[in-house]
Amino acid sequence: MTALVLLTLAAPVAQAATHSVKDGVDAWSNGDYAAAVRTWEPLAQKGDADALFNLAQAYKLGRGVPLDLSSAERLYGQAAEKGHVQAADAYGLLLFQEGERERALPYLQASAARGDPRAMYILGVAHFNGDLVAKDWVRAYALASLARQAGLPQAAEALARMDEHVPLADRQKSVVVAEQISAQAQANRERLNTAVELDTRLAQAEPVARPPSPPRSPKPAPQITAAAKPKEPPAPPVAKKKASGPWRVQLGAFAVAGNAETLWSRLKGRPELAGHPRALVRVGKLTKLQATGFASRAEASAACARLSAGGFTCLPSRD
Repeated sequence: MTALVLLTLAAPVAQAATHSVKDGVDAWSNGDYAAAVRTWEPLAQKGDADALFNLAQAYKLGRGVPLDLSSAERLYGQAAEKGHVQAADAYGLLLFQEGERERALPYLQASAARGDPRAMYILGVAHFNGDLVAKDWVRAYALASLARQAGLPQAAEALARMDEHVPLADRQKSVVVAEQISAQAQANRERLNTAVELDTRLAQAEPVARPPSPPRSPKPAPQITAAAKPKEPPAPPVAKKKASGPWRVQLGAFAVAGNAETLWSRLKGRPELAGHPRALVRVGKLTKLQATGFASRAEASAACARLSAGGFTCLPSRD
């Protein structure tokens, strides 16, 4: 078995230097998962963060390679060490699910600080129970409320049980705390997007189309978790009418314009972007991908909040 794998990998060595992460993404999009993996492997060995992340996704899904969560965890960790945000989010959740809660904690805290609802949910439960972090029912209720607003069904279950114990006064205080957490998370995402846009050294590590991976629901603490988790209902159909307005949401800045097109092909079907035309804005060597036609900053920010909850970077801007 080992010899066969080595022979399979040896054939394209002469062309490996010309392959890019996007070549693997294109192969993956065409259903050729094995070719995608072969493209990403040499790039991952050279330390390319996007290739490491994509390989981790392949191992997590068992496409192009056997399903192997240990390999996925290792690759997520390597990409996270190189500053790959989505890899760090996935790595923290995977560590938590594997029971390595102390190692997972700093990653979960960083994810929650960017507004990831799954991380907020886990930290909310932790603060409620005083497990790993200080017991703080006000912050627990605020974090769980934000996760519920983002559509995480487990958070609604957690809040129902918190209601049985958290005093009304603390629940009222949590409203202000939730607003503060949400505002800080938005600021953190904006700083992250600005850094990607302005630092040309990040051009080779730009966001690219990733193999899709449905989020695994983290296991909540037993004190406040229902025995059975309801399935998340499908999003209702949205009428696609063309929107108009001076506000936009920026979805990324790319050194390779084709990557903007690839990302749009993944995002254009999301309900928060329905009816909002795409715009490609050239700024120096970068191409900005934007969705246009939002009537107000509040509307653009609401769309960004939902996109960020789905793991996409987003920044409101005005024409």
